[in-house]
Amino acid sequence: MYAIGVEGETRPSACIVNTVVQITSSPMTVAVSINHDNYSNERIKETGIFSVSVLSEDTSGTVIGALGFSSGRDSDKLENLSYKVLRENVPVLRENICCWFLCKVVNSVETMTHTIFIAEVKAGSDDFTGVPMTYDYYHRVIKGRAPKNAPTYQPIDEKSDNSPQMKYVCPICRFEYKDSEQKIPFDQLPDDWKCPICGVSKKEFKIEG
Repeated sequence: MYAIGVEGETRPSACIVNTVVQITSSPMTVAVSINHDNYSNERIKETGIFSVSVLSEDTSGTVIGALGFSSGRDSDKLENLSYKVLRENVPVLRENICCWFLCKVVNSVETMTHTIFIAEVKAGSDDFTGVPMTYDYYHRVIKGRAPKNAPTYQPIDEKSDNSPQMKYVCPICRFEYKDSEQKIPFDQLPDDWKCPICGVSKKEFKIEG
């Protein structure tokens, strides 16, 4: 899992992607796919540069929620996150990342829904720490879902869960809190409890079952 940082029109922004692929080693070149509707897609096309922060397993689900389930056109996605801005005007996260690197676009390919940006790695962090968060870890451990613009997004089948058990569902990222799978019943959670994926408050959750 990766945070792609971009230079915004009025402030830095970022989005979440699940795959960054190495293309060549000399020069070091990578590829990343970003949906046409994403603000980050627009900004990379405009500036030709972006950063990659490699998320670790210690990265909070709130970080993914902040960067993956809203648009940088409408909000300051980095407002409550710790980050720094490189001299190229793109942000990189400061906390719970394995490393970061700076990329300059050298080519791009358009598909029906996404742009594949091919970029040369121009700089990066000196150290590598922690264990990278895989897409499997994000789904299996954090219980996260793919945002609508993600290449792996699948519409939720509301009929797939035939269990009569009560569940509380986040209206933004569709994270499900099931009392049968948790140590604390939902109604006994503190009032300031928030969705572990996108940070929505407890009072916004909807009851389904």
